[in-house]
Amino acid sequence: MKLSQFKFKLSEEQIALYPHTAEHVITRKDGTQSTFHVTRREESRLMVLHKKSERIDMYKTDETGEPLKDAEGRPQYIQFRDIVDYFGDGDTFIFNDTKVFPARLYGTKEKTDAKIEVFLLRELNEEMRLWDVLVEPARKIRIGNKLFFDDTSTMVAEVIDNTTSRGRTLRFLYDSPHDEFKQNLYALGESPLPRYIIDRRESHHATPEDMDDFQTVFAKNEGAVTAPATGLHFSRELLKRMEIYGINFAYITLHCGLGNFHDIEVEDLTKHKMDSEQMKISAEACKVVNEAKRAGNHICAVGTSVVKATETAVGTDGMLKEFDGWTNKFIFPPYDFGLADCMVANFYHPLSTLLMSTAAFGGYDMVMECYNRAAADGYKFGCFGDSLLILDD
Repeated sequence: MKLSQFKFKLSEEQIALYPHTAEHVITRKDGTQSTFHVTRREESRLMVLHKKSERIDMYKTDETGEPLKDAEGRPQYIQFRDIVDYFGDGDTFIFNDTKVFPARLYGTKEKTDAKIEVFLLRELNEEMRLWDVLVEPARKIRIGNKLFFDDTSTMVAEVIDNTTSRGRTLRFLYDSPHDEFKQNLYALGESPLPRYIIDRRESHHATPEDMDDFQTVFAKNEGAVTAPATGLHFSRELLKRMEIYGINFAYITLHCGLGNFHDIEVEDLTKHKMDSEQMKISAEACKVVNEAKRAGNHICAVGTSVVKATETAVGTDGMLKEFDGWTNKFIFPPYDFGLADCMVANFYHPLSTLLMSTAAFGGYDMVMECYNRAAADGYKFGCFGDSLLILDD
């Protein structure tokens, strides 16, 4: 397929800069009122695509199929927490339990005091304190430069190599046990919100709350520099409801990188190369998933990162295999999926690899119809945006 086939109009107002919140109004005895907002991840909108019947659901309905109305007579949108209504006993959800770390640092360059941003990608050598990073502005950062990250000059790094146009290898000059070094390094960092969020916020910085907001409640294995966004909608309360419904959970790990946000520079998608991401699928996860599949239950992949990981590790028999390594799989239509029969994913930006992966799963024409409806109806897009559930019925 061609890159231009994934273009659609998206207004700036529909790019979610914060998680979904619910507004609550308290009326006191004296008649005065206070309004406050509470984060409600699971109350964002959920569109449902029935792949085989090519039906798209946006509203809650009664027994006759008529949309339910709110107190003001408006149709009620399906919410993410309603996802439990589409699954039952024995069905299995696969989650990505990667954990985001505070990867974005701000510092100064020696002598000139020029302001620089350092984005930590991964630790290369624990003993030598070597890190693979991105720097901005890159033209000012050369081999041999020292970078300072706090007022006391305690956290200092030296540039020892150029890796890409913006990539550098840093050696942190910090003499302490590794755990102490990492704790102090992370204390200086911010949540690695995507650039399209940071650049649109008034402060151009993440807040302390973002480390919780941009982290799934089941995050466990550290290594991601962006969150597996669809997993952000699952609250502890929703997971408990799913357990009560008899739904099983399997956890795999894929450390989400920045490659998903890189612009595609070729029209022919077969020529685009994805960055590699580290992943691991355990024997326990395989057991849960494969038992459910043999029993004929639904397997729901939560997010494009899970689809990428499971399609990397699925066998020719349609069963999930153990895996410990790297993947650079790029999924776009047409693609024959081997494991999951259901998928839930956020609504993503035009021309993004994440949209392409979703379109491959749900079918290009129907997914693009869903995106056009979402754009026309005020759905939110991006990591904090609304979601699309794709069912195989």
